[in-house]
Amino acid sequence: MINQAQLEHVQFGKGFIAALDQSGGSTPKALSQYGVTEDAYNNDDEMYALIHEMRSRIVHAPAFTGDKVVGAILFEMTMDRQIGGKPAAQALWNEQGVVPFLKVDKGLMDAHDGVQLMKPMDGLDTLLARAVDAGMFGTKMRSVISAASPTGIDSIVAQQFEIAKQIIAAGLVPIIEPEITISIADKAEAEDLLLASLLHHLDALPADQNVMLKLTLPEQPNQYAKCVNHNRVIRVVALSGGYERSEANARLAKNSGIIGSFSRALTQGLSAQQSDGDFNAMISTTIDGIYSASIA
Repeated sequence: MINQAQLEHVQFGKGFIAALDQSGGSTPKALSQYGVTEDAYNNDDEMYALIHEMRSRIVHAPAFTGDKVVGAILFEMTMDRQIGGKPAAQALWNEQGVVPFLKVDKGLMDAHDGVQLMKPMDGLDTLLARAVDAGMFGTKMRSVISAASPTGIDSIVAQQFEIAKQIIAAGLVPIIEPEITISIADKAEAEDLLLASLLHHLDALPADQNVMLKLTLPEQPNQYAKCVNHNRVIRVVALSGGYERSEANARLAKNSGIIGSFSRALTQGLSAQQSDGDFNAMISTTIDGIYSASIA
């Protein structure tokens, strides 16, 4: 059963969704950007402990509350850990007023036809049941588009919606994330193809099935306005996709009805070596900037 208070906050709350879901492949880079080099840990357990410390520090920052942060996307190991002595999902919602989401994909397949589909998600039903028990509101899953390939993009979107229906059946809200690589020459053309495919699948959803979309900031402002206004879409959020925070915020502010869901742009400028005062001041400034762009 979906938590109605959380649903209203996700649908109408002012602010953005923090992406704190770095997984095994992206954790070393995230730690490096945070000032923790690979010689600081000896194995994966130590690495994940360090990234959890970073995430916990962000969540505990005074500015990290539901007033400006609508939700947070967590890695599976974060869901299973505690933040401030409480299970992560409970700490986020009960203490901070931030709605918890869980990253559920297992990474990407090799590139084919201009895209990377998601790897098979063995044990997804079990993971979804654990997520419900843990108090998660929704999920997020990512695939990647690297060319304006009609068949490739259609395959990406079809896979996303197929798994989304499984997630909805488990009682969770899926965030569908077909990321378009920001550096490709035919990005605008890929965005047109993606919009058409998304609308086709959204129109086919039954009236009792709703999704969220997480999309790369587009070349044309309000490219995804029809998705923002679609009856089957709870909310559209945007990923920073490698843009520097200033550019990501500027692009986001030009897209009405879309809020941010940044990862790298959120943690940019944060350091393990910062004092708590400097850290909290930096994350507060960052949150204010993404918040302002999200409500523009």
